[in-house]
Amino acid sequence: MSVEITTLPSGLRIVTHAMREVETVSLGVWLGAGARNESEHENGISHLLEHMAFKGTTRRSARAIAEEIESAGGDLNAATSVEYTSYQARLLAEDSGMALDILSDILTDSAFDPAELEREKGVIVQEIGEAHDTPDDLVFDLFNDAAYPHQPIGRPILGTPERVASFDAPALRAYLGQHYGTPNAVVAASGALEHQRIVDEVAARFEGLPRLISTHEPAKYRGGDLRKKRKLEQTHVVIGFESASYNDPLTYAAHVFANAVGGGMSSRLFQEVRENRGLAYSIYSFHWGYADTGLFGFYAAASHRDVPELVNVSLDCMASAAQTLTHEEMQRAKAQAKVSLLTALESPAARADQIARQMLAFGRLITRAEMIAQIDALTLEDVRGAGLSALRTPPTVAVVGDAGKAPTPDKIAKRLAFL
Repeated sequence: MSVEITTLPSGLRIVTHAMREVETVSLGVWLGAGARNESEHENGISHLLEHMAFKGTTRRSARAIAEEIESAGGDLNAATSVEYTSYQARLLAEDSGMALDILSDILTDSAFDPAELEREKGVIVQEIGEAHDTPDDLVFDLFNDAAYPHQPIGRPILGTPERVASFDAPALRAYLGQHYGTPNAVVAASGALEHQRIVDEVAARFEGLPRLISTHEPAKYRGGDLRKKRKLEQTHVVIGFESASYNDPLTYAAHVFANAVGGGMSSRLFQEVRENRGLAYSIYSFHWGYADTGLFGFYAAASHRDVPELVNVSLDCMASAAQTLTHEEMQRAKAQAKVSLLTALESPAARADQIARQMLAFGRLITRAEMIAQIDALTLEDVRGAGLSALRTPPTVAVVGDAGKAPTPDKIAKRLAFL
C-alpha cells in the first residue's frame, strides 16, 4: 500500500495513497470540526460555511470557481457531519495543483458576499424544510435530540431556519477563525498522484491556515422520547441505546453485532420482522461511533396498527441475539464488516475520506491488515457483550406518524430488564 504522510512545520498533515491502477485523483481538506463544535447560537453554522465555500473569494467569483474546475473535467464537493467538515475535488492528476489552489483560496480567503450569503441561507432553509417533510430524515433528527438533549451533538446538522437566518459574514469568519486551522486540518489525496508533488503544492498554498485547537463539549448520553404527530401512511420509528465510541475497544464488536441483528437480508430483524411476520417493508439496525460515545439501534417504518408488535418483536430479536448469537451469524456479520471497511480501498474518493478521518480521529492510519485482524479476533463473547452493554443503557425513542403507537422508554426498559 503506497501510503505516505508528511507534517509541515505549520502542523498541517498531508496523507496520500497512490493508486497506480487509476488515472484520476481525489483530494481535499478535512477539518475536525462539525456540528458538535457549535455553541447553541451557532447551530447550523458549520453547514452554512460549507455551502458558502464555493460562493466566491476575493480572487474568484462563484462562477469562476465552477468554470475553472469544470474546464478541467473535475468537480467540487463538500460535506458536514457531526464531527467533521470536508472540502473535496476530483479531477485528472495533472490538475491537482489547480484544485488545491481553489481549496486553499476558499478556506483562507472566502468573500462571504452579502448577496450570495442571503441566497444561500434561503437555499438551506428550503433544505431544512425538505428534511422536515421527509419522515425517515426527521425521525433521526428527533432520535439524536432525544439521546443527547440540549447538547451540540444532539442538534441537527442543518440548524433551524431561525438560526440560519441570523448568521452574517462576521459570524462565519469568527467560526472559521476558531476552528479552521492546524493541527485540526488534514489534506488527503488518493489516486494517480506523486506524494512529494502534493506536499509541495500544499506547502505553497496553505500557509494562511492558523495554528489553533478546536474543542467540543463532551457528550452525555441521556436517552429520552421525542415524537412528531404526522398524518402519514406509515409510522416511522427509531429505538436505540448508547454504544461504543470509535475509541472504545468494543467498537468493532458493536459494528459486528449491529450487522448480525439487522445489517442484511439474513439478519434476525429482517427475517423475523419482514419475512416471517410481514410487519415492515424497511427495517435495519445501525451502530454509529463518535469520539466519546456511540449509538446502536434500529429504524423501521410500518402501518400504524403494526407498530406495537413490530417494536416488541424487534426488541426481543435484539435481546435474543445478545444472548444466543451463533458462530455462523457472527461469521456472516464479520464478512459484512470487512467488506464495508475495505470497500474504501477500491475508490479514490472513499479512500481519501477514510485516511483523512483516520488521521483526525487517531493521529495515524489503520492498515488493512490491522482492521482485518481486529475483526477476525472477535469472539462470540465479545460480540454478544457489545450488544448486552448497549441494551442495558437507557432507551431512546423517536417517532414520526401516529405518535402514540410506540412504547415509552420505561416500557422498553422493563421489557429488557432481564438482560
